[in-house]
Amino acid sequence: MKDMRFSIGIKASRERVWATLWEDRTFRDWANLIDEGTYLEGVLEEGKEIQFLSSENGYGVTSLVERLEPNAFVLFRHSADTQEAGQELREKEWTGGTESYSLAERNGVTTLVVAADIPDGMEEIFAIRLPAALERVKALAEEAGV
Repeated sequence: MKDMRFSIGIKASRERVWATLWEDRTFRDWANLIDEGTYLEGVLEEGKEIQFLSSENGYGVTSLVERLEPNAFVLFRHSADTQEAGQELREKEWTGGTESYSLAERNGVTTLVVAADIPDGMEEIFAIRLPAALERVKALAEEAGV
């Protein structure tokens, strides 16, 4: 796996950016740019498991919410790769990797940093899709206002 990092400045509060990241409607909007039809199942709570699933292909990743500081930081540790809407195990491309979202606000601008372990051979795809998704987070958060 390769560690990849992306960041973007957003003219919105940390709270607004956080809500844009994790509220169902907006999550589905920006995550769709990474993997079509992506949605979350579970509760974003430290120590709990959630699933990132695709309604289009049925593939997903089960992740432990390893660390959570609302409106500031979340760290996911991917514990299983799944298919059939999260019901069956599949190859372990993502298993063991981490993904984090960090937010820092200064002078009305929130810097969002995403760090993710990307499976070998998928770096080029994510080098395109993740920045596009962050641009969408920015547009959604700035539309909603501060």
